[in-house]
Amino acid sequence: DIYAAAKQLAVLVQRARIRDTELCDQATRAAKSCFLNLSEGLPSDQAGVRRRHFAIARGSLAEVAAAIDLAIALGAIDDAREIEREISRVARMLSALRR
Repeated sequence: DIYAAAKQLAVLVQRARIRDTELCDQATRAAKSCFLNLSEGLPSDQAGVRRRHFAIARGSLAEVAAAIDLAIALGAIDDAREIEREISRVARMLSALRR
């Protein structure tokens, strides 16, 4: 489920067409990083490897959230509610995986 949710988040961020070039690039790269690090950690049987990749994914997710928050504040995105819901969903799932 988290694989699909993180992938959906990356798609939503890409489709949002944030009107600030730097924020758009940052949010898109962070969303992709979240998905790819999560994907790298999921198949590992080694707890340390999983923890490391999940921690990086969580940091990237926080970066996506901050970029979207700033885009909203700057008026560079019209409607971010779906993105914000997906960020929360992925965050909850990542927290559960860390236990």
